[in-house]
Amino acid sequence: MRLSHLFTKTLRSAPADEQALNAQLLIRAGYIYKEMAGVYAYLPLGIRVLENIKRIVREEMNAIGGQELIMTNLQRQDLWEKTDRWDESKVDVWFKTKLQNNTELGLAWSHEEPITDMMRNYISSYRDLPANVYQFQTKLRNELRSKSGIMRGREFVMKDMYSYSLDNEQHEAFYETATQAYLKVFDRVGLGDKTFVTYSSGGAFTKFSHEFQTVTDAGEDVIYLDEEKKMAINEEVYNDEVIKHLGLDKAKLKEVKAAEVGNIFSFGSIKSEQLDLAYTDKDGHKKPVILGSYGIGITRLMGVIAEIFADHKGLVWPEAIAPFSVNLIRIGDSDKTVKAADRLYNLLTEAGIAVLYDDRNLRVGESFADADLIGIPNRVVISDKTIAQNNLEWKKRTENEARSISEQELLKILER
Repeated sequence: MRLSHLFTKTLRSAPADEQALNAQLLIRAGYIYKEMAGVYAYLPLGIRVLENIKRIVREEMNAIGGQELIMTNLQRQDLWEKTDRWDESKVDVWFKTKLQNNTELGLAWSHEEPITDMMRNYISSYRDLPANVYQFQTKLRNELRSKSGIMRGREFVMKDMYSYSLDNEQHEAFYETATQAYLKVFDRVGLGDKTFVTYSSGGAFTKFSHEFQTVTDAGEDVIYLDEEKKMAINEEVYNDEVIKHLGLDKAKLKEVKAAEVGNIFSFGSIKSEQLDLAYTDKDGHKKPVILGSYGIGITRLMGVIAEIFADHKGLVWPEAIAPFSVNLIRIGDSDKTVKAADRLYNLLTEAGIAVLYDDRNLRVGESFADADLIGIPNRVVISDKTIAQNNLEWKKRTENEARSISEQELLKILER
């Protein structure tokens, strides 16, 4: 992509009412546009990051037997009444609307009810289980406060997976498999050493759940962390009974701030019993299906990564989710410089390397400032000076000094 053609524009300052660092930087760097508090549009650069995160999540969900689908965002009132989660005194984040005929509908904040209801058409025998499905979808939650940028939005993209099992044994095996898959996801996006399985309240879902909390001062949660055992307890359920139940030593627990990037819930058979989802076992007995629910906030994860890896110059994307691998900057507009930069751009693109080519012929300082703000992992510069040296200038976003290297050396570095 040539930067002169990319639908984006960098800004020197963020909106005055934007408090969160992640949103400030993402707005300034041209990844998102703020529509209103807690509601953001995702521009081409932002979409590329989200799609890279989704690719990693999709690969790990497929690897454990998940199958992708997509449900409607419109929710039937009767389903949620059956499970006692329609009433706003029980679930306080509903957005609701009405059809022309005055039928009331909900706008999806979660999908346990509709997917479980759908499964009644596909599960009737033990031969139909286990079944594990997931989706990427925009959720809507009427949050009371939304001051953390895309880390807590009223509209956000979520990956939600639902497992349907024969019994608790089968469910618990998959639950542990999903836990390990989640840890792989967070490791692949660069947060492996900062993200911990956390014992927590289930809120509107279940009595207890497990969260995946990433340690960051920008987080809204407080957790008590055992770094050695890589386990934590959310402040909401932190007490001596829970500490003992988890086999942790209170003296070793460290209080830290964290941001929730994922969660998993065991519903047991209650949803199946409420919604009449059952199967016939080998002996002809009718039994309820066991349900598990597994979420990762895709846009929230993007915001957490933006917060954690940013520096005083701008964003610093991990290679695995960066919108491009290389930011190629052309300094000058002489024929030989233009030809050399165009040729390198084509060479890298043909090699399957994602390149953002800054062909705008700005002042050096402006181009470098934009490159740092946008946060692409590798910066490559072509100029009259580099051409005279028969080399090019390469710098990692995380390093201070640039190096003069050959084209072949660059290809070796980028193809690792």
